[in-house]
Parts: sequence; C-alpha cells; structure tokens
Amino acid sequence: KNKNIMDSILCAKNIQEAILPDDEKLNGVFKEAFVMTKPRDVVSGDFYWFAEKEDKVLIAAVDCTGHGVPAAFLNVMGNSLLNQIVYEANVLNPGEVLKELNKRVLRTLKSNKLYTQVDDGMDIGLCMMDKKSRKLIFAGAKRPLYIFHDNNLEVIKGDHHPVGGVLYGADRTYQEH
Repeated sequence: KNKNIMDSILCAKNIQEAILPDDEKLNGVFKEAFVMTKPRDVVSGDFYWFAEKEDKVLIAAVDCTGHGVPAAFLNVMGNSLLNQIVYEANVLNPGEVLKELNKRVLRTLKSNKLYTQVDDGMDIGLCMMDKKSRKLIFAGAKRPLYIFHDNNLEVIKGDHHPVGGVLYGADRTYQEH
C-alpha cells in the first residue's frame, strides 16, 4: 500500500511540475528571472503562475492553505482558475483577477457545504506589467510586493484577507497599487 500511495504522489508531483510556466516563456519577458522552489512535502500548495495576453504580462506567487496532498489540490485548482480568468474571461487587472478568483474558489469548494475547512484558500501576490506603458500594477491577498531598487527595499502590503476561506465573506475587493 505504501508503494502504491508513494507512486501516486510522485505522479501528482509530475503533474504539478508540468503545469508550471515554462522557464523559456518567463525568461523571454524577464531576462534575468529565476524561480527557486523547495516543497516541504513531495507535492506542494505553493506555486508560481505566469500569463501573457496582448501587451500585458501577469505573474503571481501563490501559497495555498495547508501542506501536502490537500494543498496540492488547491494548487492545481488555483492554477486552472487563474488561466480561466485571464485567458477565457479576459480579466487582466490584478484586483479584478483576485476578486474573480475568490468567487470561483468559494464556488468550487462550495464553502457552505460539508467538507470545506474555514480557511481553505490561498494567499497570493499578483503583478500585471503593461509592456506599452511600462507600468506595474500589484494586488495582494495576504502577500506583499517587495521592490528592491538602488539599494532600497520598499514593501507594499497586500490586503489582509485571503482568496477563499469563509472568515471574510464572499464579496471581497483587492486594492491595486
């Protein structure tokens, strides 16, 4: 049984890695970009996400609730929902993306039903870079943005409420900076 379970978890790890953005796409926009991931367990709730649409580039760092297999399920769901919101619904502003993600996470987890834990959801920092105007817009759900420039560190805090979870109500907004 242990071997079957471990084989299944390793297969899930491969699926998680397959849905991460290609390094080539990331480096095509951010020349010196790199991502370092170090999951606590074989599968993880942490992921990064990247999208290009028209003249906009969106990039996110996401921390799903929990660890291991439950967080990995949220990871895959969050990745899929972000793709739907940006590529299918054509929502590109970070605050609106997070608002829509929150609605879809709550709907997907059916937060008023039996299983869902009170805090199932994700903390996320999401940036949108407009290639034409060269402006960066940030929105965060319990995650800050760190800007290091000319040996100075600036921290822009995200909103205090996460995406998902039932402690803050369903209709949340996320401030854009």
